[in-house]
Amino acid sequence: MKSIKHYVDAVQNRTMSYINQRRGWTTDRKIIVIESDDWGSIRMPSREIYEKLLSYGIRVDKCGFCKNDSLATEEDLNLLFNLLLSHKDSNNNPLVITANTLVANPDFEKIKESEFQEYYYKVITDSFKENKDTENSLEIWKKGINENLFYVQSHGREHVNVNRWMNYLRGDYPETKFAFDHNVYGISTIITSENRKSFLPAFDFESIEEENKVNKIAQEGLQIFKEIFGFESKSFIASNYTWSKSLEKTLFENGVKYLQGTHTTKIPIINKNTYKTNNRYLGKTNEFNQIDLVRNVNFEPYSNPNKDWVDSTINKIDKAFKLKKPAIISSHRVNFIGRINKENRDNTLNIMDSLFKDVEKRWPDIEYMNSVQLGDVITDSKQ
Repeated sequence: MKSIKHYVDAVQNRTMSYINQRRGWTTDRKIIVIESDDWGSIRMPSREIYEKLLSYGIRVDKCGFCKNDSLATEEDLNLLFNLLLSHKDSNNNPLVITANTLVANPDFEKIKESEFQEYYYKVITDSFKENKDTENSLEIWKKGINENLFYVQSHGREHVNVNRWMNYLRGDYPETKFAFDHNVYGISTIITSENRKSFLPAFDFESIEEENKVNKIAQEGLQIFKEIFGFESKSFIASNYTWSKSLEKTLFENGVKYLQGTHTTKIPIINKNTYKTNNRYLGKTNEFNQIDLVRNVNFEPYSNPNKDWVDSTINKIDKAFKLKKPAIISSHRVNFIGRINKENRDNTLNIMDSLFKDVEKRWPDIEYMNSVQLGDVITDSKQ
């Protein structure tokens, strides 16, 4: 049974969301931005491993990410890019996805060789070469970047809280160990029988030492990002919407101008095992003059394939425009992945095609932008 505090917190969160939706930067322009997290990470390596985890008793079938999310195949990318190219805005620009990217994944073999005493990672260029149907993915990604379809930005180094995961791997946690033995770290807390915290919020911490470590990881991730793609990431989204003010300083020092996220994010409180809520609104600036970009539309067909996503998304876009806000759509990578379940990908692409046909009909003056382009528009309006 949920506590009274739970319901009070829920009401407070809805109230702040309502307030924050109406605060901040406004425009008469009809702008749509799609922000898509998790590109580059290997959540579920294959259908075969999915079945092994399920047979072991880990209810991966109850988690949409474990059930569908994986490294995008070349087929996934080509189908997505073809769809994006088929939709144009009032300026003849194609529909574009801001692909928030993890540049590394755990190196399970080396971690095991160290007897779980040291953490190692592989950069995504190596992951592409080693995994089936991804050998040419980097070239396809770069083609998407050049055609303004797939604008990569940083989501961090990897989508795992290194310190926390390694601590559990050294302990007596059979599901965590079994998943590790099959090259999986992302078993959600909603499906595990183990009493533990989530491994997914990479920038969460419980001590000053851990805070310094995650900031260093963020810095290294941004450096690797630049080495792979040849340009700095001007925007950033922390995994699970959890980060500290000190991380913002690290991001600023490495060229990040825009902070993606939702209306509220979580700030870890050292030694308290709890969080402070950070309320955000579009155009809000921090002490480093970094600008908040705030998602106000969800398009996540993987989470409920039977929902009328066209109708619900159109309604939220319309609400944003009536409030003189751009529609910033959250749509995680999992929606576009068919490696494990092709029906998942095909369903999303069909819905997305119908959605943007409707968008272009309703709003002929629509403008498609990536996150940095929107950030630059906001910045210019403030000068």
